[in-house]
Amino acid sequence: MTGPLAGIRIVEFAGLGPAPFAAMLLADFGADVIRIERPGSPQLMPQDPDFMLRGRPTIELDLKSDAGRADAAALVARADALIEGLRPGVMERLGMGPADMLAANPSLVYGRMTGWGQSGPLAARAGHDINYIAQTGLLGAIGGDRPEFPLNLLGDFGGGGMYLAFGLLAAVFHARATGQGQVVDAAIVDGTTHLGTMIFSMLNSGVWGDQRRANILDGAAPFYRCYECACGGHIAVGAIEPQFWAALVAGLGITPVADQMDRARWPELSDQLARVFAGKTRDAWAEIFAETDACATPVLSMAEVQSDPHMAARGVFGGAGPRPAPVLSETPAVAGDARPALLGGMAEALALWGAD
Repeated sequence: MTGPLAGIRIVEFAGLGPAPFAAMLLADFGADVIRIERPGSPQLMPQDPDFMLRGRPTIELDLKSDAGRADAAALVARADALIEGLRPGVMERLGMGPADMLAANPSLVYGRMTGWGQSGPLAARAGHDINYIAQTGLLGAIGGDRPEFPLNLLGDFGGGGMYLAFGLLAAVFHARATGQGQVVDAAIVDGTTHLGTMIFSMLNSGVWGDQRRANILDGAAPFYRCYECACGGHIAVGAIEPQFWAALVAGLGITPVADQMDRARWPELSDQLARVFAGKTRDAWAEIFAETDACATPVLSMAEVQSDPHMAARGVFGGAGPRPAPVLSETPAVAGDARPALLGGMAEALALWGAD
């Protein structure tokens, strides 16, 4: 492996959503990750490329058997870190909890990914992304008449997988300096709440109202929202600063019916802009605003974005899916094969790490 994380060995116990995302991110940047899958899993040999599995080989182990657990433990004993995203207590029942694994490998970083966390009244409860972000208060801040969930980007990947990867690297850095391993308790409720630091700060200072569509960044402001166009497509407007607002109204060819920051008249001003935007297609408006600083851009579909000139110029998409980010100037990340290699057994797995 090459990249800034080359030489960091990680054992990933197969899971869903945020845990494999964290493993993908680490593998993109060069970590040596071996993924353990259960026998018969369709992800052992996926028929189609699976971007989330890229860049790391897989070994098939039955953790319900003594032999399978012994093999997994042999890998963990040689690893810098472990990633698991199972319900609290599952790894302990397998005899592979933090106490067991750290006893055998004191410098191990034991990364745990859950929704509710390893402790607290809800720790043992089932849940999904929508439930976790509901608990943080942030789902309740998004939407109009009812809360609208932002796919599973806010919870699973933003508040979950990214925080697991960051916490794991921080703990590996500490372990390499001191020889002391530790447990990383990455909970989606924790990470998502932390992502909301600015919004909670604004709420506590009185500049954010605790309700939907009442604030400058939640769709209430006429200068920060999406408008439907004649074709049914949409334009995203983010003209907060006065100079950007001036460029927007100039492009629209209108005299605003109210001052930009007159909150009492925001509904009236939004209606005016909605009527104007409805008079032309999305692409026509995109052409009008293309060379301006009006902060008005077309809302692209997921299919359109893959051929967008700006995204293409930056090489954002490739054969293994979205390019790893951020971009490093000297040791850039590389997206590995989206059809992961299936290792033939423990001999091959250990050989990857230079062991018999």
